[in-house]
Amino acid sequence: MTPRFPLAVLPTPLVRADRLRAALGCGPLWLKRDDLTGFGVAGNKVRALEYLLGDALARGCDVLVTGGGPDSNFVAAAAQAARVAGLDCELVVWGDVRGTTNLALATAAGARIHALGSDDRGRVDGEVDRLGAELAAAGRRPLAVPRGGSTPVGALGFAGAAAEVVAQWGGSDAPTVVLPVGSGGSVAGLLAGLAGTGWRVLGASVSRPPDEITAKVLGLAGETAALAGTASPRPEQLTIVDARGPGFGVASPADRAAADLVLGTEGVLLDDTYGAKAAAVAVEHRTDGPALLWLTGGLVSALTHVSEVPGYSPEVRSHTTEGAP
Repeated sequence: MTPRFPLAVLPTPLVRADRLRAALGCGPLWLKRDDLTGFGVAGNKVRALEYLLGDALARGCDVLVTGGGPDSNFVAAAAQAARVAGLDCELVVWGDVRGTTNLALATAAGARIHALGSDDRGRVDGEVDRLGAELAAAGRRPLAVPRGGSTPVGALGFAGAAAEVVAQWGGSDAPTVVLPVGSGGSVAGLLAGLAGTGWRVLGASVSRPPDEITAKVLGLAGETAALAGTASPRPEQLTIVDARGPGFGVASPADRAAADLVLGTEGVLLDDTYGAKAAAVAVEHRTDGPALLWLTGGLVSALTHVSEVPGYSPEVRSHTTEGAP
């Protein structure tokens, strides 16, 4: 059995979204609040990190090597989790590494940042492997992890999440779970954990063409199920749609409208990279049947995106004290 290094406060809440349901005129709707995992501001990323770090400690590793973008929730979460587990952390980051809150959090946790010097995020995983090999040659004991922690070991975290949400579910009809898909680890683990149920998974692909990421997810889900010793996932349970819109991390008007609706009805803030795009897919594909929108977190990014909304100008009223004693 793959060891787990506990970090999250689980189970995360499963709550009815009746106000959002009324606004949409759809069937029963729930929110799975993985924005409330309770470790830093890691959101759902902590589920994968519990197993990745458990594996690293069991192997006697002393440094975690991974990477992502300058606004990546995963790199900040990885740095914080490595610090708690007593490991060093080395992060390969694409794009402009100046002045992002997530990288500031990672640096505050002691991580070393290796700037890729390129906007090509596809180069990150290769550079992570190269850096891991370099550290091993120098006598260190690294665990090199691809972006998002999307390995069979990391995906075990979401296989466990599937069991968690099935246990919480009180409805008689199996719902459709809507969640964002980036590197694929979360949806792969969820699919592996839901094998043998009537649940369906609708993924919103935020960075890759649907055909490409579907093939990756199905392969990873099969490896995860084999590692967990569970039934093989059924491909017919999974549908992935294109939610890339204007680009990775850039919300379309429909994405922003969906995020604003969730905030206005349920008081939940969504980030532009993942949450807003998944919400837009949930709105577009709403039916009379039960659905569950999986909130993956990203609070730091969400706060940044809110402040960057074009035309945002809060109304400020001045209060005078003229004539006051």
